[in-house]
Order: sequence, then structure tokens, then C-alpha cells
Amino acid sequence: MQKNKHHIKGIVCEIAESTYTKQFGSNVVKSEILHYTNDNPAATIIGDLTKYENLPKDYLDCFICTVTLNFIHDYKKAIQGIHSMLKQGGVALVSVCGLIQISRYNYERWGDYYRFSDMGIKKDFEEIFGDEIEVSTYGNVLAAVAELHGIASEELSKDEIFYKDPDYQILITIVAKKSDKNLNKEKL
Repeated sequence: MQKNKHHIKGIVCEIAESTYTKQFGSNVVKSEILHYTNDNPAATIIGDLTKYENLPKDYLDCFICTVTLNFIHDYKKAIQGIHSMLKQGGVALVSVCGLIQISRYNYERWGDYYRFSDMGIKKDFEEIFGDEIEVSTYGNVLAAVAELHGIASEELSKDEIFYKDPDYQILITIVAKKSDKNLNKEKL
């Protein structure tokens, strides 16, 4: 988020809370919170990204979607939903999990369906956003083992945590821009 904070401006939407908007946003005109059900009192938009025809269209300057697509069965439809909600020129800041344990909390509420690789998620975003995307990976074997053993990040050095090994993708980030070139790629 730090690297892409310049995109967090205008009308910004996050899933379930506004943590990153508050921490990294500047010139935020309006902060929206999307939630799947109406049991979140902070939510300003109630809806399902896979049923995006019921969500605001061409509305957002920035959509922050951290580690959510793993828990949506029809995640490709959710990517279309993100694209639909963005204004032309809007940017989606998305992260997905690669190597990580099952999230029992999410599994019991709405499901825990996927683990991704940079190659796969890049192709999925290119189908909707075209070629205006940037994909990065974070992780290494030590961080993966630590994650699986429940070792806190504070128990590792910064160098140990942030050493990048593309064969151990724990977190994958996507920066996708909605532009003229990909405007017609939206599948309704």
C-alpha cells in the first residue's frame, strides 16, 4: 500500500473496513465500505461483487481489495465487479494469497476456495483490465514456514520477511487501471 498510496484518492472503497484508506489515502473525497451482508454497521455499500449490476457503476477512483478474492467462489465475476465499479482511469489495488493456510473464519462464513500464483491471477485480470496491470509477489521459504507454524512476523528480521523468492509466493499484489483501452472488455 505504501508503494501505491498515490492511487488512494478521490472516492475510495475498501472491503469491510477503511483501514488502508485512512492510513495511506490523501485527497480522499469519500470513503466507502463494501460489505457482503448488512451486519457491518460501518458498511456504506451492501452488495456482492459477483452481482455487480446492483452496485454503483463507474463510481470509484480507487478500489482496495485485500485478500478477498480467495474467499469468493466466482472470483472472475468479482474481478468484473471491481472493474464495473471503477471510473475510467480508476485503479484497483488488489492482493490475493498464494501459500497460506485455510482461513477458518472465512471458510465457515462464505468459503475459502483458492490459492493463486502470479501467472494465474495476472491472466485473470488481463481478461478484464487488459494490459494495464502490474503484478508483484512477496514471500520466501522461511516466511512460508513461519506462516504455517504461526510464527509472528515480529520474530523474524525485516530482511528475512521481505526477501523475495518467486517460488514461494505468499502474497500477490495487483495494480489494475481501468482505461480507454480496456473499457470494452467489461463482460455483462
